[in-house]
Amino acid sequence: MTSRIPDKATVDGLEDRWNDAWEAAGVYRFDRSKKRDEIYSIDTPPPTVSGSLHVGHVFSYTHTDVIARYQRMCGREVFYPMGWDDNGLPTERRVQNYYGVRCDPHLPYEEGFEPPYAGGEGKSIKAADQVPVSRRNFVELCEQLTAEDEKQFEALWRHLGLSVDWSRTYQTIEPASQAVAQQAFLRSLARGEAYQSEAPTLWDVTFRTAVAQAELEDRDRQGAYHRVAFEPAADLEEATGSYESIYIETTRPELLPACVALVAHPDDERYKPLFGKHVRTPIFGVEVPIVPHRLASPDKGSGIAMICTFGDVTDVIWWRELSLPTRPVLGWDGRILADAPDAIESAEGIAAYAELAGKTVFSAQQRIVELLGEAGVIDGEPKTITHPVKFYEKGDKPLEIVTSRQWYIANGGRDANLRAELVARGEALDFVPAHMGKRYENWVNGLTGDWLISRQRFFGVPIPVWYRLDSDGNPEWETPIVPDEASLPVDPASDAAPGFDESQRGIPGGFIGEKDIMDTWATSSLTPQIVCGWREDPELFAKTFPMDLRPQGQDIIRTWLFSSVVRSHLEHGVLPWKHAAISGWILDPDRKKMSKSKGNVVTPMGLLETHGSDAVRYWAASARLGTDAAFDEGQMKIGRRLAMKVLNVSKFVLGATGITTAADDSLEAGMKAAAHVTSAAVTEPLDKATLAGLASVIEAATFAFDAYDHTRALETAEQYFWTFCDDYVELVKERAYDGAALGEPIDPFAPCSPEAASARAALGIALDAFLRLFAPVLPFATEEVWSWFNEGSIHRAPWPTPDRTRAAAGGANPLVLVAAGAAVSQLRKIKSDAKVSQRTAIVSLDLLVPESQMESVNAAKADIMAAGRVKSMQVVDAVMAIDPSVDGLGPEDGSVSALLDATVVRTENVVLEGA
Repeated sequence: MTSRIPDKATVDGLEDRWNDAWEAAGVYRFDRSKKRDEIYSIDTPPPTVSGSLHVGHVFSYTHTDVIARYQRMCGREVFYPMGWDDNGLPTERRVQNYYGVRCDPHLPYEEGFEPPYAGGEGKSIKAADQVPVSRRNFVELCEQLTAEDEKQFEALWRHLGLSVDWSRTYQTIEPASQAVAQQAFLRSLARGEAYQSEAPTLWDVTFRTAVAQAELEDRDRQGAYHRVAFEPAADLEEATGSYESIYIETTRPELLPACVALVAHPDDERYKPLFGKHVRTPIFGVEVPIVPHRLASPDKGSGIAMICTFGDVTDVIWWRELSLPTRPVLGWDGRILADAPDAIESAEGIAAYAELAGKTVFSAQQRIVELLGEAGVIDGEPKTITHPVKFYEKGDKPLEIVTSRQWYIANGGRDANLRAELVARGEALDFVPAHMGKRYENWVNGLTGDWLISRQRFFGVPIPVWYRLDSDGNPEWETPIVPDEASLPVDPASDAAPGFDESQRGIPGGFIGEKDIMDTWATSSLTPQIVCGWREDPELFAKTFPMDLRPQGQDIIRTWLFSSVVRSHLEHGVLPWKHAAISGWILDPDRKKMSKSKGNVVTPMGLLETHGSDAVRYWAASARLGTDAAFDEGQMKIGRRLAMKVLNVSKFVLGATGITTAADDSLEAGMKAAAHVTSAAVTEPLDKATLAGLASVIEAATFAFDAYDHTRALETAEQYFWTFCDDYVELVKERAYDGAALGEPIDPFAPCSPEAASARAALGIALDAFLRLFAPVLPFATEEVWSWFNEGSIHRAPWPTPDRTRAAAGGANPLVLVAAGAAVSQLRKIKSDAKVSQRTAIVSLDLLVPESQMESVNAAKADIMAAGRVKSMQVVDAVMAIDPSVDGLGPEDGSVSALLDATVVRTENVVLEGA
């Protein structure tokens, strides 16, 4: 009969075997019959499907899985679904590059369209060379590519050992998710939280879409200050009696035709007399007022600035608070509009504007500087500066501000009461680590406007409204037509408005559909509602929501976490989860954050295949939540060594206890043998001490896990495990075999000495506990060993408690194992120094130990002698025996370090066999 236990244990190949077995047995399948207080629900981040996962994903998702596995072993039914965030700009960009296409919504659908490039990233394809396709064709390509990417993502997650319920996957673009997003939007619209507004909007000219505040990032760019003269208008000349020009310094001279005012600080004595008076814009000759505002900086440039509509966010604030006119000059494509603002009336001004029309911002700036120079109104040379400029986090060009009609959801940016409520929600949420809560609070308090959710893109959840057209064919924006919730999801671009038919689309008296889609965060912010069945499964929703855990990265606290809190607060009046576990970043060897945009990421499948999934998981679990960690393959090698040691020491323990022999006959026999062996009385001091130490380890690891400190739990278990392997197993193996040759088959039911029975019981109890302690981090190695002598999965077995080991220990002192291990270490050193085999016997020696440890060493003396092959040994009081003149060897304090010092430093009268 072939043994259940392999002759040579290895971690290689365990992933495929156990993933198949777990899936077949439904080990991680959620049991919805459980009650709410028996369930632990996790709002797992749906990774963005835009290419490939990187090692940072492996890092953070392992943290989540370790928590899930621990909670499952604690007896909770874990609700742990997986989703794919597959709509939005990242997916569209990938499709454009992958297939060499771009979307043109004006084109008709082409049946059976074949993209020009399939299977390549297309990075060398210029945007101008991409083939235009209809929106429907483009969306089909998006769906096709994301489906392929999602298969690769799932394969990697399975290989890593994520214990998610794979029957509960979802896509943020699938109909059910769209229906949830649209229902939440419609309810916010009905409550007045969702609204549309024609207003200045941050705009990405490359992707031609609006951008929300949460998606911004500052990047340093080189610019230049241009000192430009504004001539005084008649009222200013009359008031001051001066014809002197007023100089402003600007980095955006191309926006001069959009200038609506000059602004200075109210307390600036230089400009106080000028407030309320006017100047004329150079070249264009438009009179604009000089106004005071607190945001003007007296120390910046000349202390007075021009307000344009719109150069930056501060311009928007000034425009809104000072009730200034709007003179837009930038189009959605980032070029100067063809028609000059109405305020420019002079022939010279109109001619100058014509020189700029149609140019990019860069080209327009070059030309306006030339025109200003020719007019003699630019003073000196430009002053080069480096300053922060706002970008869309996924964009390549600076953002502009254009006026457009967009949809918003209230988020406290313009409502102090709502802001206070959302801050309070953050204070009630258990952030791990706690300091991450401050990032949430700072974000909420720093908001300057509501959440802009509309996007001028194609692959996303449609905003579910239509607009009536009046008798002249103009849309009635203020009274949108909304669908019934039962009809969701809808697509206003292809579905007729309620009460109309398709023939009435686009004609006076008919309707048009909203063309915009929702920001991807507007759907992702509802992942708790999507996975918990808010719309379609109220029973499941009641059992899983609010959820227990939101794990995520620190960089999306301002986006995913905050937006989820907003939606849950507005819709349900509660937090969406109790705890938020925030992972740190992965740093490259130069201590820089790994990211695709930086090009310094590592794809994980090669690592998993080289080191094994348990080893990579070990590396990830070695970093605490909220702490950045270096990418370190050396740590993965340590993890592989630990997994291999689990396999090998388990083989020894099962052999020394006789469980292996019984298991060779049947699994049932092996289980009976394990129960019989571990039921024996633990009588020997060394065995009791080992279990006493193990009880403390279990207690500490449990406390750490309950505090979401998986790293401390792993460190505690691992440190004691190596003590168990290197010291305890070596000390008791002779006694466990009870006179038989090491490796000889043991009959676990045959009579043996009480000393052997004690050792076997302690070995079995300890192995059982260690396997459970390591199971959340090393799921494959522990499951492999568990299968050798147990039914079912270790991942459905109970988490160990200290009660069993503490009862078997009977109040023993754990330092007996420490003392015995230190003694054996000294015996090994004697043989190493003598350059003889460790199997060489020691005829006799005196072992010097502190007086406070005499009892511990004597309690384990027989095991020490057996492990060290010592025929005769005297245990001598180190204080009495050591020459007090020897430096550093005074009376000992009984601590572990003192014990190690004393026992390692001195042995006397050593006689080696054959010496």
